[in-house]
Amino acid sequence: MNNQSKTITPSIILQVILVIVVISLLPLLVSRQWDWWEAWVYALLAIGGFAVSRLLAARKHPDLIHERAKTIQHENTEAWDKRLAPLSGLGGGLLPLIAGLDALFNWSPAFPLGWKIAALALILGGYALSSYALVENRFFSGVVRIQSERGHHVVSSGPYRWMRHPGYAGAMLTYLATPLLLDSYWAFLPAIFITIVLIIRTWLEDRTLQEKLVGYREYTRRVRYQLFPGIW
Repeated sequence: MNNQSKTITPSIILQVILVIVVISLLPLLVSRQWDWWEAWVYALLAIGGFAVSRLLAARKHPDLIHERAKTIQHENTEAWDKRLAPLSGLGGGLLPLIAGLDALFNWSPAFPLGWKIAALALILGGYALSSYALVENRFFSGVVRIQSERGHHVVSSGPYRWMRHPGYAGAMLTYLATPLLLDSYWAFLPAIFITIVLIIRTWLEDRTLQEKLVGYREYTRRVRYQLFPGIW
């Protein structure tokens, strides 16, 4: 209990406010279009999705919140992920920023309402899949590392029955659908960038787990697909 209370420090609270709330509101803050309903929906989904998933994860695995809060402090993070994890975060910030600039300068024409509704469904599906993975997997860290001190073992329940990296799959779904909801062709650039980073990260993480996590090779023989069931 002591460790958990120490996790919620003023710096962590500030970090959450900056990363989650401010970045989620960037399209509105940058464009100053306060009647932009799509941007409000985007912000509410991002903030609400984060809050609900963390509350559910904290109830099931309280130590997971502590693990994720210490992401940048872990010394045994894989060397390649020390570069890729920040790139994912950078892309996640650039996407709403560019969408806001697009709206401010009117660079892109609006997408049809039907496309936005489809995008909204994909975003919800992406959040649901990522949140399900987070809640189900006690070792869902913010960086790739073998968590020996936490008894790291293979998780094959929940969405891990269908694919080996459902968290990344859900994130990609959300990122790729967001430009449609926010009427921004230019926002596809960071969305594609993040997707490429996550595919590379998935491949390297899977290789690392096969080499270093006991039982993972057997798991890969039962669950063949890493991200896209039926494809890869």
